[in-house]
Order: sequence, then C-alpha cells, then structure tokens
Amino acid sequence: MPETLSTDRYNERFVKLKADKKKAFMPFTMLGWPDRDTCLKTIKTMIQSGATALELGIAFSDPIADGPTIQQAAVETITSGFSVTDAFNLIADARKFDAHIPIGLMVYYNMVLKYGPEAFYAKAKEAGVDGVLIVDLPPEESSNITYLSRQNKLAQIFIVSPMTTGHRLELILKQASGYLYVVSRLGITGVHEDFDQRLQGLLSTVKQSTNLPLLVGFGISTPEHAKRMLSLGADGVITGSRVIDLVRKSPNDQQALLNYLASMVEASSA
Repeated sequence: MPETLSTDRYNERFVKLKADKKKAFMPFTMLGWPDRDTCLKTIKTMIQSGATALELGIAFSDPIADGPTIQQAAVETITSGFSVTDAFNLIADARKFDAHIPIGLMVYYNMVLKYGPEAFYAKAKEAGVDGVLIVDLPPEESSNITYLSRQNKLAQIFIVSPMTTGHRLELILKQASGYLYVVSRLGITGVHEDFDQRLQGLLSTVKQSTNLPLLVGFGISTPEHAKRMLSLGADGVITGSRVIDLVRKSPNDQQALLNYLASMVEASSA
C-alpha cells in the first residue's frame, strides 16, 4: 500500500469541504502549554469539535507576529523547559488521536535554524506533521526551505497580507502549498474587532491567481467574525488567542473549550 503523503491530508480535507459546500475552521494552540498533559487534552478537544485541521505553535522567545495572549503562553512554555524535541514528541502522541486530520506547525525561523533545517523537516515528517509555516521567513529567502518541505512531502505555508505586493505574491505562489494564511489586518494576533478594509480586495485578487484555500487569521475570535470573513470570500478561518484564553481560565475543564470550538465549526459550516 503506497504511503499517504502529508500534503494529501490537506488536499483531501479541502476537497471534501468544497464538495460539501462548507468552509474550514482551524484552531491554534501552543505545544506544551500550559503543560504537556493539558495540551494533549486541548488538542484532543480540538479534534472532537470537528475542526478541519490543527495549527500548533512551538514556543519562541521573540514571537513578533503574536499578541500578548500567545506571547505569554510562549514565555511560560519556554520557562517550563519544554523544547523543540519535546514538541515533536507531543505531536507524535497527538497524531494517534486522528490519522487523517491535517496538522500544521507555526514557527519562527531561528528555531528551525538552530535545530538544523534538514533535521527539523525530517523530524516534523516523522512526527506526523503535514505543513510548516515559518512566520518570519520571507519568500525571497525560502528556496532551501521549500526544497526541504517538498523533499519531505510537507506543505510549505506562507502568509499574505494587505501589504503583499503583486511581485511578492508571485514569489509566494511559486513555493506555497497546503493553503495560504491570510492576515485579516495589519498588526499582531489577538482578539480584535477591527479588520482591514482591504481584506475583501486582497481575497479576490489572490483567488484570481491560485486554487489554494485562503484561510483568514489574526483577530478571529467569535462565530460572527468567522461568518464575516467567509462572506468576504475566505475559504476558512483560524483562531488562537481565544483558545489560549479559555484554557487559561479553565485548564481542567475542557467543556467550555469544546462548546466554543463547536460554535466556530458550526459558523464555518453554515
């Protein structure tokens, strides 16, 4: 029986959503936060909620794209001694919950460089990862990373924003796979009500150039936000800070988190 490619998990999931006329919902959490066992429970709850895919972060000391909620989770995780190797081991355990759900990593380049790019991508593949998004690595400097992702049959995910020029979009689309992470507005992650007025135009422009799904993140925290993004042309939404907030409030009670995630799945499926 041929090996299932990691990128196939994204393709299969998005093809099914399109056939069912539904959109994607992708929750985020920080690997190892607030501790290993609670994180595993959180990931299991995400899967049980019916989430399309998972986005999992590895804690970094200078997460320039993240707001205070995720920054604090990263600080606490690093302080606990949780390492990149620990993160891969946790993913391998989480993969046992579901053999089919796509799992993406959200990381910063320094941790990839320190671990060794070749070793990092090989280990990600071995752990059951399907895609990698390196937040602070521009497409102009990504050729070696894109090569490694293809060599390991992983999706290389890129960010597009209201500031992405036509030339840069061209560079991104030559290397991107899995899906595109579209930021809803300029700034950092977090729970917000303001979205860039240029988002609808951005989604329309990018859709003319690629068939990759466009998932919107940054500030998406309510079912109403999700519905608004979908009405503007998004293929799905990503939320993280609200997940962290709920786990911090009730680390031993997953029911509130499950209820929230189910409401986001429902909003994305309407």
